[in-house]
Amino acid sequence: MIDHKNIWVIVEFKKGKVRGVSFELLGIAKELAGKLNEKVCVVLIGNNVSNFCEEFSNYGIDEIYVCESDLLGDYLTETYSSILVDLCKKNIPNIVLYPATKFGKDLAPRVAASLETGLTADCNNIDIEDRNIVYTRSIYGGNYYVDVIIPNSRPQMATLRSNIFEKPEELEKNNPQIINVSINIEPNTLKTKVIKIIETSVKAGKPIDEANVVVSGGRGIGSKESFKIVDNLAEVLDGAVGASRAAVEAGWISKSCQVGQSGTVVAPDIYIACGISGTIQHLVGMKSSKKIIAINKDASAPIFEFCDYGIVGDFKTIVPLLTEALKERLSQD
Repeated sequence: MIDHKNIWVIVEFKKGKVRGVSFELLGIAKELAGKLNEKVCVVLIGNNVSNFCEEFSNYGIDEIYVCESDLLGDYLTETYSSILVDLCKKNIPNIVLYPATKFGKDLAPRVAASLETGLTADCNNIDIEDRNIVYTRSIYGGNYYVDVIIPNSRPQMATLRSNIFEKPEELEKNNPQIINVSINIEPNTLKTKVIKIIETSVKAGKPIDEANVVVSGGRGIGSKESFKIVDNLAEVLDGAVGASRAAVEAGWISKSCQVGQSGTVVAPDIYIACGISGTIQHLVGMKSSKKIIAINKDASAPIFEFCDYGIVGDFKTIVPLLTEALKERLSQD
């Protein structure tokens, strides 16, 4: 019987930097490794990713797999999945963790299917009970939580939501073992080629699934021009700009900003909903936020049943006042 060992974290890069969620996955990976008495390993796939080995060596990990090639500068499912499938077959990990981002949600199913193994998506937690790996995730629009156990399939795979797990503390450099993986890619065999990448996020904005503060606008914003009011508040709070599906479909803001069941699931420290009624599809995407503040002129809007603080009134009056008050307060700190 093959002995699967060690916890792997698949690292995601964006614009030449490690995305914060990758460090969050390290935190839960270290907890699992401690309970199973196994090693924590990270997998770096991309171009010039060896430059990040030193950064990861400060987190008490044991091994770093470096899969590096100038042909891996742009993410392609076929190349990344092929490399990861081969790596799993040769090194037989026990658990492989991916971020529940567009990157992870695209890569993980392909790898799991190729290896004919189990995959649990959008997990809120992972734990060990009687040597079984227990995955917790929400179902039915976030109204219930279930524990998932896949006892006979290895390696186990899961995508984990961001802003839920704590980033581990940096430690003294521990010199993890660096394993350089031989990469053989024939450019002529690739079915896909990246011609151009067009950034669709709001200008100067950070990804909504990584921000500690998200300020979102809905149908009640009224127009694309009025979203500037939301932008200003997000900028003061060093947050990200989000939106409901209605605002996105109206063409007021990019799809990359959509929060909800058909958009991105977020769990920031503070979520401010401006002109959002609070449909179940939207609530699914933000109900895990630590504090929810709703601003809506309709006192009967469903979102007031779920928020921690509610303000009934016109956001065009309230939000600019809030923005100026916060700007003045924060300038004093």
